[in-house]
Amino acid sequence: MQDILEQIIATKREEVAALRLRSCVGCGSVAAPVAAPATAPVASPLPSREGTWGAASPLPSRGGAGGGVCNLPSLRAALLNSPTGIIAEFKRRSPSKGWIKEDGRPDVIPLSYQQNGAAALSILTDEHYFAGHDDFIREARQSGVTLPILYKNFVIDELQLYAALACGASAVLLIAACLSKSDCKRLLDKAHALGLEVLLEMHSEEELEYATLGPDLCGINNRHLGSFHTDVETSFRLAEQLRAVVGHASVSPSVSPSVSPSVSPSAGSCAGCGSVAASPVLVSESGISDPQTVRTLRAAGFRGFLIGETFMRQPDPGQALKHFISELNTKTQRHEE
Repeated sequence: MQDILEQIIATKREEVAALRLRSCVGCGSVAAPVAAPATAPVASPLPSREGTWGAASPLPSRGGAGGGVCNLPSLRAALLNSPTGIIAEFKRRSPSKGWIKEDGRPDVIPLSYQQNGAAALSILTDEHYFAGHDDFIREARQSGVTLPILYKNFVIDELQLYAALACGASAVLLIAACLSKSDCKRLLDKAHALGLEVLLEMHSEEELEYATLGPDLCGINNRHLGSFHTDVETSFRLAEQLRAVVGHASVSPSVSPSVSPSVSPSAGSCAGCGSVAASPVLVSESGISDPQTVRTLRAAGFRGFLIGETFMRQPDPGQALKHFISELNTKTQRHEE
């Protein structure tokens, strides 16, 4: 019997095959995406990638010479410069739990996340299992979102990297459980050549060797993608081993949550820029519902905290994020006193 991840990857291979038929492989462009679900109106095309939303970003961009697209805000730098490190996720559905927020609007909730203190955003673009769409990132950008956006999908082919680039993402997720090490390296290098950062996700000790491939961020998924069972202890269990593999990111686990603005905005690797990669930023993903957990994870060396369902199940996800950050700041102040 197939587990959930095996089902998702089988479907993804079919989707990629269909995408390839609609794509101009030789010129590196992707044809118009399939129509968005009825609940999400198709957005008009984004401006050029040198357009106003990129230039107006309040966050540092990945600048430099080279062929890659580097005017996008850096996810790595955003987390290192954030007092909270929260990556707020827009996720309408889960294959294990069904609908989370069926009427969730990509032109409303991501912008509300930005207005209420998110360091960065993650937007699900898988259609079949998560009711996402590439157009959701387009709509978020057009609504005024300038934060880094993670393209959250099950990436198995280079064409998906071009799709991420076309819709306005800053970074892509690569999942060790979905890829051989050689395929992961190939996709990671291609993403960097395009100017996209990479969050490399792992879940087990066996997958930690993938961290040596040179990602900008290393994620520990507290959710097992086969069973979808979630346990935040996974991050604590693997943190020390992961740091031993990749070294510490630019910030020591012992510093206070307020990160110095002196952190270089181009500290992450961007192959198109010719910049030198620093140690990847550690990100804990899934199962985080308590501000105290964020404090404890930060003490363990994590600088990013991907949180979605905790916010999306509330009537107003942006206000839920605001309340979460307020509690986090209050508990941090009490701890420092």
